[in-house]
Amino acid sequence: MPSSDSPSKKRKADEEVENGHPKKVAPDHHNGSSNGGSNDALITSDDPLHPANHICELCHKFYGHGWVTGTGGGLSIKHENYVFIAPSGVQKELMKPTDMFVMDYTTKEYLRRPQALKPSACTPLFLAAFTKRGAGCCIHTHSQWAVLVTLICEAGHQNAHGPNVFAMKEIEQIKGISRGGTGSTEILEGGRKAGNLGYFDTMKIPIIENTAHEEDLKDTLEKAIEEWPETCAVLVKRHGVYVWGKDVKQAKTQCESLDYLFQLAVEMHRLGLKWV
Repeated sequence: MPSSDSPSKKRKADEEVENGHPKKVAPDHHNGSSNGGSNDALITSDDPLHPANHICELCHKFYGHGWVTGTGGGLSIKHENYVFIAPSGVQKELMKPTDMFVMDYTTKEYLRRPQALKPSACTPLFLAAFTKRGAGCCIHTHSQWAVLVTLICEAGHQNAHGPNVFAMKEIEQIKGISRGGTGSTEILEGGRKAGNLGYFDTMKIPIIENTAHEEDLKDTLEKAIEEWPETCAVLVKRHGVYVWGKDVKQAKTQCESLDYLFQLAVEMHRLGLKWV
């Protein structure tokens, strides 16, 4: 009887991954949809930038920022016609590629669904960023600074644009935010990115009400995306923030920039300084 690591099986595994990216594999409804099965090829790669590996690495880093503590928060990457999603209710800093859910973007069916884990409740919200903004990555954090700015806005202390909008201007880090979240990265004369906000632009991030169940945020988040075409994110009151970008690099850059601005805003408010 051949061993589990026989040369023939190793060749098969190698053939199922090309250039560090998953080959298109049809869902195995008898096996792959419940525990990964043959569709493990979708999450198997030595490439650190393969979505399954990249999500694990980023969640480990985000844990260090305090963004995904206590199993909260999440991350999804769209690669070609696949959507890779971190599971719900797991310690994000300890996550492994084998914990990953993989969805067919067109059919919205799971090609890989680990039996012992729950699909992320954030999934419909990630998909909203992918479908309505053409995003390639969406990050959800439970950042304390994000929560605090929603509370300050709710209390009406910084209400130049109303209690349901976080607005800020004339802060250098705003230049790291693209219009719509997936704006052009073309470099213009002087080093300015064509699709980014400028120093004198007012950055506005809509704030939506929280719900008892995360998936129930879908309609209000989609409405905010439609009504605020220049936003790269949506804040959820007393909860956290969703941030997207055209790819992982842009989404990560904007998430870091926003968290910096949220923390700065809290400190400015403490000192009696206005955000706008």
